[in-house]
Amino acid sequence: MDHAPPASTPHPLTLLASISRIHIVAIAMLGALTFGWILTGRYFVGLSLLVGFDWFLVNLLNRVVDLPEDRVNAIVGTDFVERHQRAIRRGGLFLLAASLVATLLLAPLLTAWRVAYHLLGLAYNWPLFGRRIKERYFFKNTASAMGFLITLFAYPLTWNGVGSALAPGVSGATVGVALLFFFAFELSYEVIYDLRDVEGDRVARVQSYPVVHGERGAVAIIDALLFAALMTLGVGYAVGVVPWRLFIMVCAPLIQFVYYKLVLRRGITSRDCVNLTWIGALLLALYHLWWALGLPGSELG
Repeated sequence: MDHAPPASTPHPLTLLASISRIHIVAIAMLGALTFGWILTGRYFVGLSLLVGFDWFLVNLLNRVVDLPEDRVNAIVGTDFVERHQRAIRRGGLFLLAASLVATLLLAPLLTAWRVAYHLLGLAYNWPLFGRRIKERYFFKNTASAMGFLITLFAYPLTWNGVGSALAPGVSGATVGVALLFFFAFELSYEVIYDLRDVEGDRVARVQSYPVVHGERGAVAIIDALLFAALMTLGVGYAVGVVPWRLFIMVCAPLIQFVYYKLVLRRGITSRDCVNLTWIGALLLALYHLWWALGLPGSELG
């Protein structure tokens, strides 16, 4: 009698990267560093590390809850998480509690935003109010995008200090446009990931846009969100509330549009989504390199 070959064991680094969703941790850290600099003119390196830590914890705890859909979607590391789910849950909650106490002592104002972010994460992953936010139509993607707005904007603006001066060329209107741009852009990421996860989401009764509207409807939503992101920056730049260093981010939705359309032809895979996130992280790194080298348009004014 023939037997199926055993599943290959992933490399430990591959396993760690998948379980922690290191690609999301990386883009969150670089995003906090980038928007903190754009809006305040300051680099908050330590704060960006805290952002990475917070996303690491949320992603880690999320993996424990996502076991049913991750099995269907063949996400790397699911077997490991299932074997060690109790230790992961306890360790993650301990690290969260200890870090909140430390933040309360060192940065009380930031603690309120961290509590808000992690409460959102807990409600997203666990049925604190009857059902997980993740299972609810519309609120699933919106809650995730709000998590990014809190960590990439509220964290650095709070760390900069209430009433502190913003960077040259930045006003309250600039902050508002940046929030709207990133909200639409990040939502497009979420729906692309949902295209990858559609089979697992059906099993877990997650009402994502692809589950409710099908692939064609989800693609229309992605296209509309990317267009909204582009138009937000374009109009903001045209009326003079968006400086060049923020407007140049129109490149990101354009690159994402081209990439996801190419992979959509054969069906979006987990690797495609991870690669798309790493492309975003690379763009942010190149963005800072451009400014560090003093290339054209890199002045703060």
